[in-house]
Amino acid sequence: MTAYAATIGALFGFGLFLLVRALIGAPAGDDEQPIEPPPRERLTERFDHFGLRVGCGSVGAVAIGVLTGWPVGIVLAGAAGFFAPSLLGGKARRDAEQARLDAIATWTEQLRDVMAAAAGLEQAIITTAVHAPPPIRRDVAWLAASLEAGTNVRTSLRRFAQRVDDPAGDLVVAALILAAEGSPRQLGDLLGRLAATTRDTVKMRLRIETGRARTRSSVKLVTSVTVLFSVGIVVFNPTYVEAYRTVVGQIVLIGVAAFFAGAYWWLARAGRPTTTGRFLTAGAAPTHVQTPPNPKRAVVS
Repeated sequence: MTAYAATIGALFGFGLFLLVRALIGAPAGDDEQPIEPPPRERLTERFDHFGLRVGCGSVGAVAIGVLTGWPVGIVLAGAAGFFAPSLLGGKARRDAEQARLDAIATWTEQLRDVMAAAAGLEQAIITTAVHAPPPIRRDVAWLAASLEAGTNVRTSLRRFAQRVDDPAGDLVVAALILAAEGSPRQLGDLLGRLAATTRDTVKMRLRIETGRARTRSSVKLVTSVTVLFSVGIVVFNPTYVEAYRTVVGQIVLIGVAAFFAGAYWWLARAGRPTTTGRFLTAGAAPTHVQTPPNPKRAVVS
């Protein structure tokens, strides 16, 4: 019992530490990023607020372990705590996506204005790196540094699109690749239209977010009431859930949890906007721009 209590206490303390650390944040470190994106997305990058998720999962697992001692309940509570930010939160991430989209539009307009002053494409990118909008400033600075280092323009732009990771950024990069490959005519007008289209997309997403606010509120209400009701039964009426202490009861609990997980997943998906996929991906081979016999058209492959 002493070892069991010590383990439970250690897990609880570790979960609280990660929870507090995630809430207060960590000291800012070096802003440098690797030029080459990692081939595989790490677990900490796949889930936002990873420390907060681990802390919530640890606290939830320890709490259910102390209240019930159910092995399946401990695992389910840990999983529920880990995925709770995806169901109940996400506003910061959506705001960041909106800010990045607006930043892409602003930077596109900056490129258009600088190139209108008879500046070349590479010089325009380098000039705008200092004054690029904050959400993509580091990425634009990386692109400028890559060009100054002598990296091929097409390759640098493809890697820049991978870093920005947004469909609107792919459109801008595709236009710049076409210009770099010998089709610079009317690039300023094209960049202006792309900037206007991107801003229209920002406005459309804002309207969608306003319409989905009620759905997200309903998701939070349903989730909170369900969790509080379940915990209340366990705490105030333990005889009602006594059947779950058996082996068969634990198996039944897995099935019940699967139904609830499916319902929560559907609720979360109903409140999540649908976005278009990217068409520029970082592959082994760089992008090639083929110019057909008709000089007014070009194809990106």
